[in-house]
Formats: sequence, structure tokens, C-alpha cells
Amino acid sequence: MRASHILVVDDEPDISELVKEILEDEQYVVTIASNGAEARQARMDRRPDLILLDVWMPDIDGISLLKEWQESDEPAPPVVVMSGHGTVETAVEATRLGAYDFLEKPLSMAKLLLTIRHALDDYLLRRENVGLRRHVRPLGRPLGKSQVMETLRDHAEKVASTDAWVLLLGEPGVGKRLIARLIHNLSSRKDGEFVEVGVATIVPANAVMELFGEESGDKVRYGLLEQANGGTLFLNEVGDMDLNLQARLASALQGQSFVRLGGSKAVEIDIRVIASTHKDLREEIHQGRFREDLYYQLNVVPISIPTLREHPEDITELLSYYIDFFVESDALPYRVFSVAAQNRLRNYDWPGNVRELKSIVHRLLILGSGESIEADEVNAVLGTQVSSVAQSAGFDFDMPLRQAREQFEKSYLEYQLRLADGNVSQVAKVAGIERTHLYRKMKALGVSPKEGG
Repeated sequence: MRASHILVVDDEPDISELVKEILEDEQYVVTIASNGAEARQARMDRRPDLILLDVWMPDIDGISLLKEWQESDEPAPPVVVMSGHGTVETAVEATRLGAYDFLEKPLSMAKLLLTIRHALDDYLLRRENVGLRRHVRPLGRPLGKSQVMETLRDHAEKVASTDAWVLLLGEPGVGKRLIARLIHNLSSRKDGEFVEVGVATIVPANAVMELFGEESGDKVRYGLLEQANGGTLFLNEVGDMDLNLQARLASALQGQSFVRLGGSKAVEIDIRVIASTHKDLREEIHQGRFREDLYYQLNVVPISIPTLREHPEDITELLSYYIDFFVESDALPYRVFSVAAQNRLRNYDWPGNVRELKSIVHRLLILGSGESIEADEVNAVLGTQVSSVAQSAGFDFDMPLRQAREQFEKSYLEYQLRLADGNVSQVAKVAGIERTHLYRKMKALGVSPKEGG
């Protein structure tokens, strides 16, 4: 388990040393700063998981520092404000600016430790929920009683017991993100953060800053590598990474250190890397599109994830799970697949794999009626009845041509992005348009890349 890093900012040496000693006894890593300048530098040198911040200091007040930090880092690490001259107004202002709590001096050490534990738990939960869609009952491990799924779970559990790096191989939609999270949750790093890098969705101009962070004067922005320190970094669809970025990443992973954009001091990290791809990386290396050194860094333990068509016997269990999921999460009416409908789905090719199955179940529950889902309704959704598909998608043939074209393009791009696991480059190839033009069209239509695994 990674020890959380706490930054104590207080100009009273007796208090800060006492707090440091107590926190280190609780297995925290502690850094002390006695004024605002030292606090800024300490925060730049190493990203804290929590900050204990005194209000009154010789060079700047803690409330001003709190405002500065909350504006520069999202989601910001929790800040617990301390003061021996606290007022209701100060406490209210600290809370308004995002402080987790306000403690009065002299400090109760029991209350301080409890507040720190709660704040760290809350911070971890906030970090895990950033960018995730709402869900009521998340799938914690891949379903299925087939032999291929039993083998997959066994491999994931075995590699989770080690700290080895993993390369997940499989088509879009097979559940690469799910396996990555399972490995993290079963590992010794489970209390650290699981940070996902959606490689295909990073805007190239911002890629270095997003991964490695940035320094500007006294301000610092922590990149995804640093946010994953002590935990797991998941490189989703790493095969789409720019070659220049690959070179920088390979160097950082090799030395477990890097320099932020605009910085001059090396930042040390301790991360486990799990990468995924639907591409043949050996062929990508042969074509000069992927670095061989990065491939060998990532490909310590390769795990191939089977397509849904390789274990159709598990489709019935998956259908039941997602029916219950959407009934609970979206308050949709409960429906049951008839034997004929299930048989039709068991014999479908599933180009979009489990993600496509989930989408189809959702659509049938939203648009259908009656207790039973029959084969003809499934055929309509699968595209064998074009008019039914258009109708079920809410397509109106009476609208003006321009509006109809925009609606079709939006639906088309959303569908292709789901199948491509959010991979904009792959969608550009399928659609036959240049990637920059595709980004502009997506922006104009209000389409956002859907990250998946």
C-alpha cells in the first residue's frame, strides 16, 4: 500500500514537528513548509495527497494560498485549514473556496487523524469518478461461465498478485478497461489511484502537458503520470500514440522519472503500467509507427481478451445482467428476451463486442414495449429491417435535407466511435476523411469521443 503524502504548512515549528511525528507514526509521508514560498516549492517538488494549511503566515495568508491552489489543479488535493485565531467568517471563506474542513488550534490529534482519513477517502472517490458515467451497479469482473472467460479471469488474478506491467490485446468493446481495473483492484496498489489515459482522445497539441504536467512560475499543473504515482497508469489504445510522445514516454517509464513542461527538475514516480491496444503492435513497429523499446517495456505480460463471438454461450448471462442494470439505473420497464431472440443474438457476429450488446439492450428497453423481446424486434435493431432501425433511432424523413444530413452524421459518428473504442484516428479511416476535419465536424455536431475498452 502506498503511503499518502501530506504537506504541513505552518510557521510554528513546535506544532509542525509534532504533527509530522504523529503522522509519520501513522505511516504517512510528511513534508513541512514554514511559509507560503516554501509551501509553493514543496507542492511543486512533489504532488501532495493532502495539505494541512495554517491561516496566518509571515508572507501570505493561507486563504490566499488555498484560492490559488484550488484554481490551478482539478480535482485539487483536499486542504484542511488550521487556525488558532479562527473566526466563523474565516471558516466560511475556507469552505467556500473548497477546503475539506476547518480545525481550530490547539489541535485535537484524534480529530486531526480522523479528518485526514476521511479527506483522503473522499479524494480517492472523487478521483475515481472524474470522467466516469453514472452507473448504479458497475461490473467488477468479466461475466461468463465459458472456458475462455474462466481462463481470462484466472490470468488477470495471477498477474494482479505481481507488480508486472501488462499489455491487453483485443478488439474494441471486448472489455479491456474492465480487465485493467480488475487487475488494479486485486493488486497491492489498490489503494493508489487508477489513472486512465485515453490515448486516442488526447488532443495532440496538449498531449505532453496532459501526460507530464506543466510548470509556470510558482504554479504547477500535475500531469497524468504524476497523478498515477503509487498506483496504476492505464494507457488505453496505446497504439494510437504519436511517435514523438512515445519517445518521451519510453524515457520516463525507463527511469521512472521525467521533467514537467517548462520545468527543470526531475520528478520521480512509482507506477504500474497497464496498456491496451486493438492493433498488431509488431506490425506497427514494422511500419515505423510504434517504438520497439516502448513495446518491450509494456509487453511484459500480454493478455488476449476474447471477442464475444468466441464465447456466445455467455450471451444469455450478459443480457440478463444488462437488463437488470438499466432497469435499476434508468428506471426502465423490465423485459425478457424470448428464446428465439436469444438464439438470434447468439448467432450474431458482434462486431462491437460486449459494448454493442450493452447498447442494444439499452435501446430495446427504451424504445420497445411489452414484457417480451421477440426476434423480429431484435432483427430490426440489428439492421435487417432498415425502416425499423430508422424509426427506432427517432429518424424523421419529413425534416429538411440539411437537418436530416446533420442528424445522420451525428448518429453515424457516435456509432463509429463506440465501435472504435473512442479511437478518432480509426473512425477517420473508416469514414474516409482527414482527422483534423473529423475533429471539426465532431465539434460542430456536438459529438464527443466515447472512451472505452
